[in-house]
Amino acid sequence: MIEQQAQESPAAAGRPSPGALPHGRREWIDFVFRFQSLFGLLAVFIAAIAFSPVRNGELLFLTTENLANVVRSVSEIGIIAVGMTFVILVAGIDLSVGAVVGLAASGVAVLMMERDMGVAPAVAIVLAIGLAFGAVQGLISTRLGIQSFIVTLAGLQVARGLARIWSDGQGVPLAYGDGPDLAPEAFSVLNERLLGGLLPVPALIFLTVGAIAIFVLRRTTFARHVYAIGGNERAARLSGVPVARVKVAVFAIAGMLAALAGIIHAGQLNQGSPNDGAGYELDAIAAVVIGGTSLMGGRGTVAGTLAGALLLGILNNVLALNNVDANVQLLIKGLVIVAAAALLSLRGRDD
Repeated sequence: MIEQQAQESPAAAGRPSPGALPHGRREWIDFVFRFQSLFGLLAVFIAAIAFSPVRNGELLFLTTENLANVVRSVSEIGIIAVGMTFVILVAGIDLSVGAVVGLAASGVAVLMMERDMGVAPAVAIVLAIGLAFGAVQGLISTRLGIQSFIVTLAGLQVARGLARIWSDGQGVPLAYGDGPDLAPEAFSVLNERLLGGLLPVPALIFLTVGAIAIFVLRRTTFARHVYAIGGNERAARLSGVPVARVKVAVFAIAGMLAALAGIIHAGQLNQGSPNDGAGYELDAIAAVVIGGTSLMGGRGTVAGTLAGALLLGILNNVLALNNVDANVQLLIKGLVIVAAAALLSLRGRDD
C-alpha cells in the first residue's frame, strides 16, 4: 500500500507537485527575496536621483554634503535597528528602545554637566544602564513567561519615568569647557566629520556596530542559537540550547545599543532630554522589516537591516528635498513598510 502511494506521488515520481513553481523560477524568486533589501535600496537610490531637485546644474541629492547628512541621520535609528534585529530573530520585540534613548541622552548629559564626570566613565555608566535595563526585561519575559510585547511596553513607561526623574523633567543643555558644570570637549567629537567632511562620526559608529553585528551573526555559536530559537524554540530547547540565557542576552544587546544611540543623540543635539527618542522604536522595527527579517523569528540578517535603515534615510531625505508635505511623507513611508511586510508574507507562503 505504501509502495503504491509512493509510486502515485508526483514528488516520488520525480515530477513537480501540482501548483509547484518550476525550478528555475523558484531559484529566481529565492534570489529576489534573499536580497530584497538591497534591491529596494537600489530602487530608492535611483528614484532619489531621478526626483532630486537641481541647483546650479547639480543634483542636490548627490552632493557630498547631502549624502553625508543621509548617513548621519540614519545612524541612531540604524544602531537601534541592529539591536532590534537580534530581538526579532528570536521572535521577540522591544518597544522600550526609544525611551531608553531618552534615558541615555538625559543620563549622559546629567553625569557630565551636573556630576562633573569625564566622557569615558559617563559613557560606560550609561551603556551599562542600557544593558542592564534590556537584560532585566529579557529576564522578566523568559522567567515569568510574559510576552516581550507587554514587558517592553511597560519598560517604555519605566524608562521614560526614570529619565524624567534623573533630569527633573527638563532638557539638560551641553556646554563644553574645562570648568565645573561643563561637559568635556572630547564629547563634542560626536558632532565632527572625518575624511574631509565625508564621514560623520555617528555614521562611523553606526557602520562599526553593523560590521561587528554581521560578524557575530555569521561566525559565532551564539548566532546559531539565536536562529535556532527563532526557528523553533521548543526544538532548540530540546537540543540543549540555553534558550533563557540567549533571550536575555539579545534584549541586553538591544538595550545597550539603544543607550549608545542615546549618547550619540545627546552629542549631536548638544543636549539630553527625557523626551528624546519618541517613536524611534517604530522606525527601528520598520528598518528591520524592510531589511527582510521575519517578525516570526529565525530568518533575517543585519546587512538587510542596514540596507533597510539607509532606504528609510534616503526616502526621508529626497522627500524633504522636494518639500513634500509631512503628512504625505508618513503615507509614503507607511506604504513602503507594508510592501516590505507583504513580500515577507509571500515568501513565507512560498516556503
